[in-house]
Amino acid sequence: MSTKTISLRIAAYERLKRARRHPRESFSDVVLRAQWPDLGITAGELLEWYAERGPVLSERALDLIEEAKTADAPPEDKWQTVG
Repeated sequence: MSTKTISLRIAAYERLKRARRHPRESFSDVVLRAQWPDLGITAGELLEWYAERGPVLSERALDLIEEAKTADAPPEDKWQTVG
């Protein structure tokens, strides 16, 4: 059986550890037993959703985004020499 090493945050490790049915159950068994809901949608489904329901953001929200984009400036170039 092949294996793969992964890194987990401590909180994720503790949650996985608590999900074991008994102390000797492997983490692989816990992961394989987990239910992963299929919540994703395709780009086509998203376009269809927009066509049926219209824009998701209000005009005010779009205006605020546009204001933020206009006010945004590139970060200072820390590599530029003063001369």
